[in-house]
Amino acid sequence: MTDPTIWNQLLIWPILNALMAFYKAFELVHVPGAFGFAIIALTLLINTLLFPLKRKQLESTQKLQSLKPQLDELSKKHKDDKVKLQQAQMELYKTAGVNPAGGCLPLLVQIPLFIALYNVFNTVLNGDAGFAERINTVLYHPALHITTLDLSFFGINLTTKPSEWQSVGVWLLLIPVVTAGLQYLQTKLMLPPAPKQKTEGDQMADMQRQMAIVTPIMFGYFAYSFPIGLAIYWNTFTLFGIIQQRQTKK
Repeated sequence: MTDPTIWNQLLIWPILNALMAFYKAFELVHVPGAFGFAIIALTLLINTLLFPLKRKQLESTQKLQSLKPQLDELSKKHKDDKVKLQQAQMELYKTAGVNPAGGCLPLLVQIPLFIALYNVFNTVLNGDAGFAERINTVLYHPALHITTLDLSFFGINLTTKPSEWQSVGVWLLLIPVVTAGLQYLQTKLMLPPAPKQKTEGDQMADMQRQMAIVTPIMFGYFAYSFPIGLAIYWNTFTLFGIIQQRQTKK
């Protein structure tokens, strides 16, 4: 994290400085659990900045879903000629003003930032005894420097993992359950309505519905295995994403 690589200078260090700025601000006004609220505040800030891109992604996805009946008709009409099928599909996209790649490009921009956020939170939460000294070398202002980090949040250390529930308490298992539930809700909101009659082109939709089950289980397992601080970040990100999706659909 302290190496002056392009990745660190463009993403990791700015995010780390923003995180420490929120932490110091909450600490200054004596908010208990300052670091936990700093994680939430930074996640909300990043999501707000990315909202225009995410809205374009969601709108593009909805437009593509609205064209599914026409695409199914084209698949039936040109089922024996793939070239004509592709030409007809591109003509339909052009007429409807839809870019098939419109939902992918904003996502590609967001991915590096999400990876950087995860790296920052994961590194801070798993920092060793000398971590404070190393982190101060990349902070932009002396006012952001730290000697120690208070990682308590509502009576629990943010480095605690739900997998340690036997020694801490069974209530910790609620965290992966909430994570899986939020992920399931977000995934369901992204799925197209189930067709009344299945067609040959519905294989992708079936795969998406299977992922709506697999993905929450996977993220629930991650939340079970990783520190609580990372679950706070991911659940805040997911909850904010659900709100954005509902607003976009309206």
